[in-house]
Amino acid sequence: MSYRMVGYLLGVILLIEAALMTVPMLTALLYGESLLPFFFTILILLVFSIPALFLKPKESRFYAKDGMICVAGSWILLSAFGALPFVFSGAIPSYVDAFFETVSGFTTTGATILTEIESLPKGILFWRSFTHWIGGMGVLVFMLALLPSAGGQSIHLLRAETTGPQKGKLVPKMKQSAMILYAIYFALTALQTVLLLCTGMPVYDSLVTAFGTAGTGGFSVLNDSIAGYNNPAAEWIIAVFMVIFGVNFNLYFFLLLKRFKEVLKNEELRVYLLICTVATAVIAWNVWDTFFSAEGCIRTAFFQVASIISTTGFATVNYDLWPDLAKTVILCLMIVGSCAGSTAGGLKVSRVILMFKNIGRELKHLVRPNSINTVRMDGEAVPTETQRRVANYMSIYLALIAISVLLISFEGFGFETHFTSVLTCINNVGPGLAKVGPAGNFADFSVFSKLLLSLNMLIGRLEILPILIFFTPKVWKKA
Repeated sequence: MSYRMVGYLLGVILLIEAALMTVPMLTALLYGESLLPFFFTILILLVFSIPALFLKPKESRFYAKDGMICVAGSWILLSAFGALPFVFSGAIPSYVDAFFETVSGFTTTGATILTEIESLPKGILFWRSFTHWIGGMGVLVFMLALLPSAGGQSIHLLRAETTGPQKGKLVPKMKQSAMILYAIYFALTALQTVLLLCTGMPVYDSLVTAFGTAGTGGFSVLNDSIAGYNNPAAEWIIAVFMVIFGVNFNLYFFLLLKRFKEVLKNEELRVYLLICTVATAVIAWNVWDTFFSAEGCIRTAFFQVASIISTTGFATVNYDLWPDLAKTVILCLMIVGSCAGSTAGGLKVSRVILMFKNIGRELKHLVRPNSINTVRMDGEAVPTETQRRVANYMSIYLALIAISVLLISFEGFGFETHFTSVLTCINNVGPGLAKVGPAGNFADFSVFSKLLLSLNMLIGRLEILPILIFFTPKVWKKA
């Protein structure tokens, strides 16, 4: 393993975090708040990052496992240092609580330990929401867009940080691919901000809400989340953009190139939109009697479907009070998530499609043992290696959920709370059911459980392997 290259890249990441932290510091200055929490954090980041910059080797091979280590280490360090402004400001006195909140921000989970939000400083709340936007597309992708590739092997970083069973570049040069992704990301965020301003939402609120939507994170600056604005037009806009950010960003690049046929034939997109439509219809039908108007019922159902399937976690209603059918649909959406290559979490629609296609192939093989059945996506055969990775991912995913639920059960909050707290964290959704529902939070969990759930959030955002490899001792041995 190339220790010098990994150390150098980690130093660059911390330097980028220091630069990004100047944005909430300027926000604090604008609102006349103390700059010291951010100033001290930036100083600490510089102390750790600048010496690491001297580690860059002149020539170094950069292996896939190095990419995994670098990505996992980056996200852990970003969260560890990113928690400091919360502690220094007194907004979250406990470092473990601040770490949980920061991990939740960077991983775009949206789970929170805060019981009171509106009284916190604007700069701190801006940083809290800004972590969603940073983590949504991925900080390593951001680094690749700014800097030369890491020893010509930067594809290892992209593959370790982006989501989905199949990963690749948009264009031959890695740097250009990263720049294209962030350009689309920035443009969509700006468009949503402008549209929210048109609904009468304040500038500050529009921006942080766009951050939460773009990163599919769900942190709000109001105690009642989006419901606190009582703004139906804003709810429609946010709901539509939550669905938009749940789509594979490669498809937006194809739209820019006018390659419409490739977008229309994308099987994952069609299934994703179908799930959104069917889930909205089922929930609207199930809760119809609790609303005074058809528009209000459909809007609320669509908003919550968009929020959960995109793993954003915004809320306009306490769906924990809905009938069992509606809650079951919500639970299924938590697991499925959105499209691969999006900013959302969950299993990803493409994995679910492949899982069912593999089941279908096995059933056909049982009926006709001599038949040859090929699994296809978008009209093309899916490589056996990809199918194997999907099966392995599902196995590890289920095992981690089972182990985590068992460990969390010592809290004694009830199975519904324990199960959905793990499920919502490992799928980066945010709210679960019962004690951790949209009207609840994670404040009462023990230190051990908060750290375990933080690990689950990191595992879910980085799709398991980078974190597992990071904590495997043998990987740290030199190649």
